[in-house]
Amino acid sequence: MNSTNNEGPVLVVGATGVLGMEICRQLREENKQVRALVRITSDPAKVDALKQSGVETVTGDMKDPSSLGNAFRNVSSVISTATSTISRQEGDSIESVDEAGQINVVQAATDAGVQHFVFISFSEMPGIFPLQNAKRKVEKKLMESGMDYTILRPTMFMEIWLGPALGFDFNNSKATIYGEGNNKSCWIALKDVASFAVASLKYPAAINTIMDLGGPEALSPFEVVKIFEQETGQPFNLQHVPIEAIYNQKESATDSLTKSFASLMLGYAQGSLIDMKTTLEVFPIRLTTVKDYAKRVMAPQTQQGAY
Repeated sequence: MNSTNNEGPVLVVGATGVLGMEICRQLREENKQVRALVRITSDPAKVDALKQSGVETVTGDMKDPSSLGNAFRNVSSVISTATSTISRQEGDSIESVDEAGQINVVQAATDAGVQHFVFISFSEMPGIFPLQNAKRKVEKKLMESGMDYTILRPTMFMEIWLGPALGFDFNNSKATIYGEGNNKSCWIALKDVASFAVASLKYPAAINTIMDLGGPEALSPFEVVKIFEQETGQPFNLQHVPIEAIYNQKESATDSLTKSFASLMLGYAQGSLIDMKTTLEVFPIRLTTVKDYAKRVMAPQTQQGAY
């Protein structure tokens, strides 16, 4: 399949995040010229890892439009994954990064004559909340920019929702279940989202589209726990967070991040079904199963994958 563009580097915004690092890795694996927007305060080890892999790093901050010019010079494509929800620094917020910062990036790309912009958003969740509002505002800005665009809307990331940070402590056979735990989601691996982002630069079918992304199977949280129990040979101790408690957390939240996380938990509780059949006919990507993920994270550290 022919690439949608062949000139200039691909700029990755959010390159020191887990998803951004994996996107850079896959781009370099395809011998793409890759540039990463990094901050002065970015983790030096991550910046060094990018440089060691052949990625050019340029300093700038998406919150400061005047700092972005050098990063966008001669760039043909942009992939933006940046968010304040996982790793935050002073001054970072949903308003300053996920909304205003991303809009600054779209404007800088437009001004620089970028051909194609791939934006990592997320699938529709119930209710109104700051993070979803920010994502949709950026999507609207991008669609009105005149650039070719691809908007990727993945559902629940395995590494986030089925990881220790949100209570899925597989190493200690413990899991937090939000809501009743019976509704199914198509959990997706970060590596697969990265593969779709990279593929979007190659396949004309990705141009000016919004793609909902999910994994290869619909599983409830209880079914996910059973898979991990089979892999570990240990029964899990489950802690339940009632749906009413999540609603109360959302209603009583005094900041955008807390309100947004409560809303995402409600999305988890409701479930998220994504039909990938048509998408996979165009983008032949082998999707990671929850069992694949469980085998990887339960393997000895030395056997785990690059991302």
